[in-house]
Amino acid sequence: MNAESPMRVLIVGGGTSGWMTAAALSRLLPPRNVKIQLVESKQIGTVGVGEATVPHIRFFNAKLGFDEAEFMKKTRATFKLGIEFRNWSRIGDSYIHPFGAFGRDMADLPFHQHWLRARTSGLTTSIQDYSVPILAARHDKFMHPVEDMHSPLSTFSYAYQFDASRYADYLRSFATTHGVQRTEGKIVDVELNGENGYVQSVTLENGDRIEADLFIDCSGFRGLLIEQALKTGYEEWSHWLPCDRAFAAPCETVGSLSPYTRASAHDAGWFWRIPLQHRVGNGHVYSSAFYDDEKALSSLLGQMESAPLTDPIHLRFTTGKRRKQWSRNVVAIGLASGFLEPLESTSIHLIQLAIGYLVDLFPRRPFDPMNEIEFNRIMALEYERIRDFIILHYHATERDDTPFWDYCRTMSVPDSLKERMQLFIERGVVPHYREGMFLDASWLAVYFGQNVIPRHYDPSCNRLEQEQLTSFMDGVQQEYSGAVSHMPTHEASLRLSGAHHDSHE
Repeated sequence: MNAESPMRVLIVGGGTSGWMTAAALSRLLPPRNVKIQLVESKQIGTVGVGEATVPHIRFFNAKLGFDEAEFMKKTRATFKLGIEFRNWSRIGDSYIHPFGAFGRDMADLPFHQHWLRARTSGLTTSIQDYSVPILAARHDKFMHPVEDMHSPLSTFSYAYQFDASRYADYLRSFATTHGVQRTEGKIVDVELNGENGYVQSVTLENGDRIEADLFIDCSGFRGLLIEQALKTGYEEWSHWLPCDRAFAAPCETVGSLSPYTRASAHDAGWFWRIPLQHRVGNGHVYSSAFYDDEKALSSLLGQMESAPLTDPIHLRFTTGKRRKQWSRNVVAIGLASGFLEPLESTSIHLIQLAIGYLVDLFPRRPFDPMNEIEFNRIMALEYERIRDFIILHYHATERDDTPFWDYCRTMSVPDSLKERMQLFIERGVVPHYREGMFLDASWLAVYFGQNVIPRHYDPSCNRLEQEQLTSFMDGVQQEYSGAVSHMPTHEASLRLSGAHHDSHE
């Protein structure tokens, strides 16, 4: 790449994935080296229901230089400390997957090993009681973490719950200010180079033809370039993740603003609840093999806290990923690259990962195939490890009250997950990998929350005398509950931080 000939990048599709990509590339790549254009059509709607995130989004926003309070006002965002899961292991059970650690390590051993040993001596306290973000979420409290590593208020992170359409608008404004050219139009034809099979140009409905060197496919489920033009193929995972449809609808908020997302298991799937400043996002993810559409919609409307503000939208999907997410001169990002249901709020994170790896491996002319190979290798691992984590929620259940849950409980799982579960069941080991977004605390939350208890604890725990162990466990619990008792409410924190959007503004 040289100054006289910038790389022409065409992003196909807007929405969250398209405008996240446009904003990041325009901010992180030298403007003299790239010329970025995005084409989108008002005729083609966006999914726009993915409103919950994981903490990594904060670092994406920070790289772009966003002010948190302004971003939250514009997107009507709330803070998020984790995800509450109801009825997943047994009907009536509830646990929270927190963005933070359980307890603190002691004698060079992780806290959960000491908790496991304490259980054998009669401890009845849940491991959930040793987590600051869980205790805060249960009481609708929030504050920003402190930097003092000796404080329990440094043991957690946080994410956001926001209006995805407003976030796309916010990113659009940023990207166009930083030189991205937006073109309105519906693509009706894709032209391939007859010699190398690269995408050469796209043609719009009005006849305009747009050429580019690198194409980013953000066209959603249809995969206009990566699948329809290049036919890369799709690796389907519906035998492990049988949910294939969802209804979604917003409603008015009733009660206090909770700083967490909720996922409530149902007869053949689950409901989501995502509280924003101006409304609550609701959805019902389900399997059409076990539940019909009419019943699914009725179930969603029946459990919403107020009447829907819009007509529910209906989504159909197949869990899995493209066999190649980078093929020739096309990189698929977002729903065009694959789909994992929003159970753990991973959709926007996968967009962010793809953008980050694309920036790291950004090609020069002529394209080096090693960039494509490495991108596909890393993204495949990221997808597979998130896949395994989501499968764990369905498989680690004692429910047999419906055909759906009986299927999930007894189904075979990928060898990668089977081996990981066996390691944990034997003595509470959570293996570490370089790739994979979910750290130990996330796996522990689901294992313990869904009653997957190791047979043994690490014998090194026995170096502590029983009195030391009891004192340690009691001390951590009292310290954490005391710290949370002084936290402000979630709504108060929104106002104190300047992130609250007043309707009259």
